[in-house]
Amino acid sequence: TKYSCVLWFFSLQVLNEKKLQEVDSLWKEFETPEKANKIVKLKHFEKFQDTTEALAASTALVEGKLSKNLKKILKKIVAKDAHEQLAVADAKLGGVIKEKLNLSCIHSPMVTELMRGIRSQIEGLITGLPSREMAAMCLGLAHSLSRYKLKFSPDKVDTMIIQAISLLDDLDKELNNYIMRCREWYGWHFPELGKIITDNLTYCKCVRKVGDRSNFASSDVSDILPEEIEEDVKAAAEISMGTEVSEEDINNIIHLCDQVIEISEYRTQLYDYLKNRMMAIAPNLTVMVGELVGARLIAHAGSLLNLAKHPASTVQLLGAEKALFRALKTKRDTPKFGLIYHASLVGQSNTKNKGKISRMLAAKTALTIRYDALGENTSAEMGAENRLKVETRLRLLEERGIRRISGTGKALAKTDKYQNKSEIKVFDPSGDSTLPVVSKKRKIQEVDEQDTEVAVKAKKFKAEMK
Repeated sequence: TKYSCVLWFFSLQVLNEKKLQEVDSLWKEFETPEKANKIVKLKHFEKFQDTTEALAASTALVEGKLSKNLKKILKKIVAKDAHEQLAVADAKLGGVIKEKLNLSCIHSPMVTELMRGIRSQIEGLITGLPSREMAAMCLGLAHSLSRYKLKFSPDKVDTMIIQAISLLDDLDKELNNYIMRCREWYGWHFPELGKIITDNLTYCKCVRKVGDRSNFASSDVSDILPEEIEEDVKAAAEISMGTEVSEEDINNIIHLCDQVIEISEYRTQLYDYLKNRMMAIAPNLTVMVGELVGARLIAHAGSLLNLAKHPASTVQLLGAEKALFRALKTKRDTPKFGLIYHASLVGQSNTKNKGKISRMLAAKTALTIRYDALGENTSAEMGAENRLKVETRLRLLEERGIRRISGTGKALAKTDKYQNKSEIKVFDPSGDSTLPVVSKKRKIQEVDEQDTEVAVKAKKFKAEMK
């Protein structure tokens, strides 16, 4: 069995292979150093020269690669015991050893339990090393390995994007608070200015340059405001209904305006930095959904590599986890989009088509994320092609309302022009009469019958009179 630890390589030989077959009870054989020495014994020991060499060997083992020192030791083992199997804890490393040295390797749950037992009794298996020195060497190598991983971490660049987008959101919140406070504060002195100047940055620049409203008449703010708005401001300053404030109050308001302008300029610089970073790290994702939405997706997942592991359905709902679980709990309709809702393609579509477009956009976005994270090409051609496909699909969905599919092909639906028809209805008086309507032309038979009835009634009446 080959094993590496701290500042050396060493190999152990299995003495009793029958006990290794009982995987569930193998831990009992390593309860004490005496029992462990009956299972395995030290066969070869190779010490590293310094921590740098140990770090290189440990890094190679973590990455599943074969270092030069390990290759030399295994060649010696092959020369002596070529017929024996080598138990390895990493299947990938075993494949590399078998390919380069033609040495039979084994990797199984039994090997995992055996390695666990060797770690627990390492001090008893290798004699002559005080536990305090071994702990110090372990700690030193652990620190070196951690520094190496942080230095060459592929996720380190993602951290810059995550911090930048988080800071951008924080700056937006602070700017809103500062601007609201500035407008409310200066509004007591010149309330009409807030209605005339709607842009926040222009408002603060104007207040910082002029100060008291009485200075507007003699100040030139043409470099900040257009000519028409400048005239409106000067006219409003003369008839303003605001209260008078002291010079100290104006100085504090001007200082607040300086803060707003500085933060706004820094936000613009930070946005440019984030845009350049996103185009360098995830160009296809940036083309698909934009730099802000792409950065928020990366920040929500933790890194670009973690985001690449998510399926398209998860990418579609990132940021809407609370709504999703609430809908599952209450057995209602689940949300159709999360952070991806803020992408420009979803915003262009109608309310009816937002769900379809977000689903298709998430599918194409998942492909571009994997291409950016795992691909070697840094061009944005794939993102542009997928965006064109989504835009084409969006146009088809938007035109579906005025198109119909016939047997011969697609044609524009023929819709009649709407005309307002106002019909004037005339009152029908025939419904007012309650008498039965008798036709004027009666049949001859009906007239004869009526005459005979009248004659009979007359005879009866004469007889009664007599």
